[in-house]
Amino acid sequence: MYEQVLLWATPVFLLLMAVECAVARLRHRSPYRLADAITSVGLGALSTYLGVFTRLVTIGIYVWVYREARVTTLDAGSPWVWVTGLLLYDFLYYWNHRLGHEVNVLWAAHVVHHQSEEFNLSTALRQTGSGFLLSWIFYLPLAVLGFPPPLYLALSLIDLLYQFWIHSEQIGKLGLFDRIFASPSNHRVHHGINDLYVDRNYGGILIVWDRLFGTFQPELAAQPVVYGTRDPLRSWNPLWANLHTYAGLFADAWRAGSWTDKVAVFLRRPGWRPADAAARAPKPPFRLDAFTKFAPPLPRALGGYCLLQGFVIIGFGAHFMSVAPGWPTGAALAYLAALAASLWIIGGLAEGRREFVPLEMSRLGVLTFTGLLLLPAGARLAGGGGPLLVAACAALALWVWRAGRPLPRPARA
Repeated sequence: MYEQVLLWATPVFLLLMAVECAVARLRHRSPYRLADAITSVGLGALSTYLGVFTRLVTIGIYVWVYREARVTTLDAGSPWVWVTGLLLYDFLYYWNHRLGHEVNVLWAAHVVHHQSEEFNLSTALRQTGSGFLLSWIFYLPLAVLGFPPPLYLALSLIDLLYQFWIHSEQIGKLGLFDRIFASPSNHRVHHGINDLYVDRNYGGILIVWDRLFGTFQPELAAQPVVYGTRDPLRSWNPLWANLHTYAGLFADAWRAGSWTDKVAVFLRRPGWRPADAAARAPKPPFRLDAFTKFAPPLPRALGGYCLLQGFVIIGFGAHFMSVAPGWPTGAALAYLAALAASLWIIGGLAEGRREFVPLEMSRLGVLTFTGLLLLPAGARLAGGGGPLLVAACAALALWVWRAGRPLPRPARA
């Protein structure tokens, strides 16, 4: 149910992004960068596709705890149970979110959501693919208290969907609303890397949790928010976006001489490093005045190609979501791998890397061959489906080849 709701909501998300972009242009602002937005949407899509498999694990654990350890059984038809459940879920979300900024191994998953150096509705879709590993732990109290699994899923969707609209610079301060609820102004602060703003405003629906536990910070006109992370990704690669911080943690654990430090790497605050690991692989200290956005040049024709392919991959992803639950696991995983590889290649093209042009042309060739195999014989020949597919993929291959010609050749090692 969870992934299906997100799938149905996707057209609405894209429409609202278009509205936000139009409003910004009327105000002579530029809230979107094409490659950044494609990457954010791609990361959200990848997270949703992975959820077809990972949700089975997290929901399975919740169901087991609900069956074996609940102290009562709550009526999912009661409005009070819904209201109480949403308040409890949002309270637990606050602590999940807060510790996701305070514990390295949790930050390694959550960091994906903060990697964008822009702040717009596409940023809301930028979700982790590895959050399922540990985030489920925070919500087990709901199972123990007797909230039925379908209700838990509904509460998690409400909390998640609410947070979409607060990722925007086009909505200003909202007065009293800002004092009670998470809002665009409050959430802009949360995504800031300014000293004043970092690690603040964790609330999902209610900001009162931050006021109660001392993590609230209002947005100040004198301190414009700078978005991103203090250890920037500097890539449009959705796979590396999910692995980047984990790779750094494991590298530091390998370099650390003490077993205590090897464990502490994962449990201490982000930014902490063992002294010997830091000495072996030093990093410059973060300086806000030296921060620059990741912005490799992207030819207009290649940017248009990446945008089109982004929509095409989302379309294939919708098909994957509809068929994967009924497919054998191996076939569904192969389909998922193909989607992930496609997003990786488009990310490489968006970085203006010429070596990804032949990879994309190869991907189109595989897509053509696979499509011809899957088309019914009648559609392949008499119906014209085969020639049409070949012609479409050939036109796309020509487009990406011509668009990629101005790109610099990769440096030789």
